[in-house]
Amino acid sequence: MTNRYRALFDLTGKSALVMGAASGIGEATARMLAGLGAQVVCADLDGAGAKATAESIVAEGGTAQGLAADLGSHEQVTEAVQTTVRAYGGLDIGVTTPGINIRKRLSAYSEDEFDRIVGLNLKGTFFFLQDAAAVMAEQGGGSIIACSSMRGLMVEPGLGVYASTKAAILQMVRGLATEVGPRGVRVNTIAPGVIDTPLTRPLRDDVRTRDAYSAHTAFGRWGSADEVASAVAFLASDAASYVTGENLVVDAGWTVMDGRFDPGR
Repeated sequence: MTNRYRALFDLTGKSALVMGAASGIGEATARMLAGLGAQVVCADLDGAGAKATAESIVAEGGTAQGLAADLGSHEQVTEAVQTTVRAYGGLDIGVTTPGINIRKRLSAYSEDEFDRIVGLNLKGTFFFLQDAAAVMAEQGGGSIIACSSMRGLMVEPGLGVYASTKAAILQMVRGLATEVGPRGVRVNTIAPGVIDTPLTRPLRDDVRTRDAYSAHTAFGRWGSADEVASAVAFLASDAASYVTGENLVVDAGWTVMDGRFDPGR
């Protein structure tokens, strides 16, 4: 009985592509999927970093390869998908994590800055969803996980454009889930909260910001990339076989808390 339940989370023999695998949530996800048995292609704009992640997986007994790929380039996204298919015979798990932000008020945004954020976060995710879903629909199954954010549900000053792309990703994933579900393909999002990654490191290094953000969570701390990768692994596995079009929030309660009340004070 125990083995049957454990098998639900076993990814042995599954093929996976992780965009953004050079660092942060993408790197942690690539390592975790490989640790659960998946054969992983690690892709990132930082090709050297992606290859380093793959090499570390291989050194630990896993199966992986790395390549340079820009999520903002449809041609390179297509090549990453096809590389996975050629290497491992298909694409069972597709994960995309890259995102960028320029923290400033909407009134201060230039058109070029707007295009940069939307071009990578939203349009790049669109490229990935389109290509991964096409392969999975043809083979009759698979799991796609895109990275949204708690900022897709709530926002603070300076994050209007970033938050808009993350909210749009939610709806795009939901739409795709309804379209490819009949072909056995599941499509979901994760919504990380305050996670310690290279993207958020400048905020975390500022003591006031770090402490303020920590205090807004139920646990009083920032999360780790591994804690988000665990959520991705669940959605990728057969344990989530009846889950599609959903957004799994990994934020230590940030989006459900409206301040704190301590009756002891």
